[in-house]
Amino acid sequence: MATELKIVEMTFDGFPHTCPECGLGSFTLEARGLIDALASVWGNCPNSHSWEEFLLTAEDLRAIQAASTGRQRAEDDDTFEIEIGGAVLAGTLHPDVTPDDIKRAVRDVYWKRIIKPAARRHKNAAKRAVKKPIKQAVRAATGGASNAAAAAKAAAIGAAWDWNTPGGDPDPDYKPEPAITCGAGCDRGYFTIESRIHKTQTVKCSVCSGTGELT
Repeated sequence: MATELKIVEMTFDGFPHTCPECGLGSFTLEARGLIDALASVWGNCPNSHSWEEFLLTAEDLRAIQAASTGRQRAEDDDTFEIEIGGAVLAGTLHPDVTPDDIKRAVRDVYWKRIIKPAARRHKNAAKRAVKKPIKQAVRAATGGASNAAAAAKAAAIGAAWDWNTPGGDPDPDYKPEPAITCGAGCDRGYFTIESRIHKTQTVKCSVCSGTGELT
């Protein structure tokens, strides 16, 4: 009956035993032959290299299977250690899938891809629900202040426009500034002259332009 082992790593008396061609430490060991006593053990690595293991027999492979620790939990390694001709052969077998592996895989996938993202979405939605009224209140407060300031500014501009345009409402508190009489000595903006050349007897004051007030 054929026996095949998948080796993750293996040592002879502490020295690494690897593919003789590429040095890869992971390979398979297979017993080929109808009779165990005549069966030969062959190694095969993932790089398509094949070699005959002259130090091992089919019985040695079965001894490795019997000595393997197996795995109960996902974090366990399937290790082995036997003695061949006074040399210690030890190593790790490729792990077989255990119920704990399946349980861990299902749990991790269910938690990481379904439960956890959903919980994160609910948490973020809750945060937004709490922040929204606060933001609305702040917006209302700042918006109200801005509106009030804008309304006051508009009222002031409107009042100034009314005061300075014909027909506008007069400022009830407006008091005209006192006029300053022209200092050139004119009489209400004009000078009286005597002339036989000119018909007119009055000349406009060039200082106040005929207004009688200092501009």
